[in-house]
Amino acid sequence: MTKLGFIGAGNMARALAVGLGEPALFSDGGSGRAAALAEELRGEAVPAREIAERADVVVLAHKPAQLQLVAGDLRGAKVVLSLLGGVAIEQVEASIEGAKVTRAMPNTAVAVRQGVTCVCGAEGLDELLERVGIVVRLPERLIDAATAVSGVAPAYVSLIAEAWIDAAVGQGIPAAQAAELVSGALAGSAALLESRGMDTLAVRREVTSPGGMTARGLRVLERSGLRSAFGDAAAAVVGTSGK
Repeated sequence: MTKLGFIGAGNMARALAVGLGEPALFSDGGSGRAAALAEELRGEAVPAREIAERADVVVLAHKPAQLQLVAGDLRGAKVVLSLLGGVAIEQVEASIEGAKVTRAMPNTAVAVRQGVTCVCGAEGLDELLERVGIVVRLPERLIDAATAVSGVAPAYVSLIAEAWIDAAVGQGIPAAQAAELVSGALAGSAALLESRGMDTLAVRREVTSPGGMTARGLRVLERSGLRSAFGDAAAAVVGTSGK
């Protein structure tokens, strides 16, 4: 069993630790979240320096700007999994000398082992991450763009589901039943798309009759700028808006 040590105990650290389901070591900057997480997951809250000594894999899950602050306590760490957004592998390698670094951008669905994790760098941790979902290897130059696709997905899908439920309630469906309909529709549609090899056009054609209800709804979504909204959102996440 691989012993993980988390530097930082926020939402992403919790999601990954819960998904892996094994006791781990946790450290924070004094917030108390490491102790709470260790108690929840039958792990241990320890100083960062002890994580560097005891963990097989050190997981950087703190705020990116804190790298230099914590790096001094991580001397001797051999294998590092960096979840730090916007921090290049070479920056981590320069800060933690001698470490073999894998950079990964998971989403919080790893907590239920249905995550998508974009990975670059050292290859030794792919199997570990595959336990909590899909692993997609990309060049490091595309990691930020991938974050704008999969990293944000739980938030985007939650917003879409919320708007969809509200629309159903607006048509008179009780909220509980509207939520059940939307939840089932999202799960079933994702499974259908996967079974069709993500042939989105084929799936739409199976549902859409010329001049029918679905066609009318799709026209409204297109006119409302659904495609451009996703493009603009991706540009905003990556930081290319206006460039």
